[in-house]
Amino acid sequence: MPTAPLSLPTEFADLDPFANWALPSERERYAKRLASTMDELQSFYDAAFPRLEAAMTYLEQFSMDALPDDAKHLLWLYCALVTVSFPVEVWRQPRVPDSGASTFDAILEPAI
Repeated sequence: MPTAPLSLPTEFADLDPFANWALPSERERYAKRLASTMDELQSFYDAAFPRLEAAMTYLEQFSMDALPDDAKHLLWLYCALVTVSFPVEVWRQPRVPDSGASTFDAILEPAI
């Protein structure tokens, strides 16, 4: 059965094309970063970064343990922005420079 696309708050409908970045775990977001081209990373960054402050303001109205699903998806989307920021701003490539095939896995991460 196909899964329904993730919903974002209506105030952030302009970010709907990037809802596929709203992944619940760091591992999934990192894997998506590595599987993406720099053009894809740049497009996501260029769309999401200017809305960062508005997203933070929107999310601050909720308690972390009572986030509606669309707000949770927005939070995950902005966690993904953090994941792509260094490749876009500094490295100009999805992988960490000079790291070869090495990877890292989060052992523990916050549950949302």
